[in-house]
Parts: sequence; C-alpha cells; structure tokens
Amino acid sequence: MSFSWAELFSIALIHFFAVASPGPDFAIVLKQALNQGRLAAIFTSLGIGFGILLHVTYSLVGIGIIIQTTPWLLSILLYVAAGYLIWIGVGALRSKANTSALTTASNTSKKSLLKSFGIGFLTNGLNPKATLFFLSLFTVAIAVETPTTHKIVYGLYMAVATALWFIAVSVTVTHSKVRVFYQQKGYLFDRAMGVVLIGMAILLLLT
Repeated sequence: MSFSWAELFSIALIHFFAVASPGPDFAIVLKQALNQGRLAAIFTSLGIGFGILLHVTYSLVGIGIIIQTTPWLLSILLYVAAGYLIWIGVGALRSKANTSALTTASNTSKKSLLKSFGIGFLTNGLNPKATLFFLSLFTVAIAVETPTTHKIVYGLYMAVATALWFIAVSVTVTHSKVRVFYQQKGYLFDRAMGVVLIGMAILLLLT
C-alpha cells in the first residue's frame, strides 16, 4: 500500500489544533520556561515529545483497546494524572517573593535537565485527554488497513512536531524582556500557574 500523504495531512491538521490548545503540557512548559529557564523548558518539551511516543506505542500494540474497553483502567489514569497536576500546582503555590529568576535559570546541571525531561514526560504520559485523543486518532482518523509502518511514521511525526512546538514556546517566552518582568513578579506568576494546574486537575476529575 502506497504512503497516503492525504492521511498524513489530515492527521497533522488534527494534531496541530490539539497541541496548540491550552492544556497541562502548555502550562508546564510555560512554568518551566519562566521559572527554570530556556534550557530546562526545552528539555521539558523533549519529554513531552517522548510522552507522545508512549501514547503511540500502546495504540499500535493494542493496549489502547484494553484501556478503551476497561473503564476502571482509564479511571485510575485519570486520578493519577489529577494527583500529579495537584502536586505540581501546590508546589507552585508555595513560591515566595523575591525569587531570582536568573539564579534558577542558570541551574542547568545534568540532574536538573533530566528532572525537567521527566516532568514533561510524566505530564504528557499521564494526561488522560492525550490518551483519549490517540485512542480516537488510531481507531477513527487512521484507516484500519493503513500499514503499521505508516502508523509509526505518523506517530514519529506527531512526537517531533509536539516537541518542536513547545520548544518554540520555550524560546518565545524566555525572551529577555519577559524574563526581566518575571524577575520582578515571578512568584505571582508561579502562584497563578499553581491555581491553573489545580483547576485543570479538578476539571479532569469532573469531566
């Protein structure tokens, strides 16, 4: 079966609107960019991209069907995801005034970058909305007869495109003028993001 560029285009279009819409991934990248600096945010973006590969993998090997037909598994994922967002949100609410953004941004040790990567991976990997998105994509938008190799290409595209999107966000929000403002009012932003993340967790539980 020849490669379907039309199918790839439709997937790319659907994926663009999904990744560009505000959600936990966007919130965590924004928080990392302004609180930890550009490099940490880039590693968080890479973690989110690898999180996409997790969703693609279980969709390809059939685990997605098990999740889709076993409501309690999806419920467990939902509660774990909500708990994780609340944990991050509470940490952000504890942000104190006079926190130096330049000091935190300079913390680019291997350990801190791996932690940033892990934050991105967990945020996306535990996102039940991402789970539902990929279950729908691989069962509805992608034809059953599409070869597995083509599906792998689609998955790799979405992982790379997601990482690049959030890297672009990271670079944009760490512009020098934005960072100067953050140095002065960063703790207020952290607290606001804490409220947003906790709000997202509550919405996950309610919906």
